[in-house]
Amino acid sequence: AAVAVPAMAQDKKLVLRVADQFPQGHFMLRYAIKPWMEQVTKATGGEVQFEHYPGEQLGKAKDFLSLVQSGVADIVLLAPAYVSDKMPLTAVMELPGLFENSCQGNAAYWKLAREGGLLAQKEYAPNGVRALFSTMYPPYQLVSAKRKIDTPKHVEGMKLRVLSRAMDLAVSKLKGVGVRMTSPEIFEAMSRGTIDGAILSYGVAANYNVPARYVTVGESFGSAAMLFVIGESRWAKLPDHVKKAMAEAGEMANRNVCAEIDKEEAGELENLKKKGVTAVRWSASDRTEVESMLMSVANEWAVEMDKRGKPGGETLKAALAARSSR
Repeated sequence: AAVAVPAMAQDKKLVLRVADQFPQGHFMLRYAIKPWMEQVTKATGGEVQFEHYPGEQLGKAKDFLSLVQSGVADIVLLAPAYVSDKMPLTAVMELPGLFENSCQGNAAYWKLAREGGLLAQKEYAPNGVRALFSTMYPPYQLVSAKRKIDTPKHVEGMKLRVLSRAMDLAVSKLKGVGVRMTSPEIFEAMSRGTIDGAILSYGVAANYNVPARYVTVGESFGSAAMLFVIGESRWAKLPDHVKKAMAEAGEMANRNVCAEIDKEEAGELENLKKKGVTAVRWSASDRTEVESMLMSVANEWAVEMDKRGKPGGETLKAALAARSSR
């Protein structure tokens, strides 16, 4: 009997595999993924345990959706932009000028991504995944490897890494050339001169040691949506008390991660300056000109989606309503 008790306790352990693309120390690990796992394990009295595979150990970021669909991973941190052929509508949250900081953006995104939300119904459920929490990065800036970017005119002809079609449209307005790639690929591409720069947050530029010489300040060229998802088939098999623990931990992550990201973004700009990166603030007239150029991007994106048979107009309307509501 003494032997049987620990054996039974061991049988009750539920071990789930979690995968993400970030290096150790990344803010998504520190403020979201690890606290979420710790809270779930604590809330279930140690019943739920996690095997964590950061830094693309379980597969490339662009393959995470297929990893969770096939059961290779139970839970992944998904960048919908990396699977834009399957999740094109999430790009609505990556449009330029949509929000001023991470918390404002994520409050709107979570309304669309959570159970019952438009994106949950139109995009995530059809792909067999369920959102546990979401994150929006702060408004993205222009990062240049070598070329000066003192005015918007300097952007003409630059090859810039972009994340999504929404960001691609924004870059094209400045007569730049968008190049799609994942975050882990940026360092090598900029180092080799394959691209001239990227549209990034300061935090991403710092975490991936992007070889930057110039960055803009105060612009908004879009953003990046991140979604922590579990396979729907895996979710269906979980006990109700585990689902409850995961949902509560997700709400905690939604509140905490955006606040910490917003705090860190200003600090990361200062760190980049200390490394010799020049911060560029465009003139008032230049900013007005750029804002005017970018105003049409949202409607163009919606029209493109509608032509593809996707509810672009409906999704844009829902995103604007979610941003405006409290």
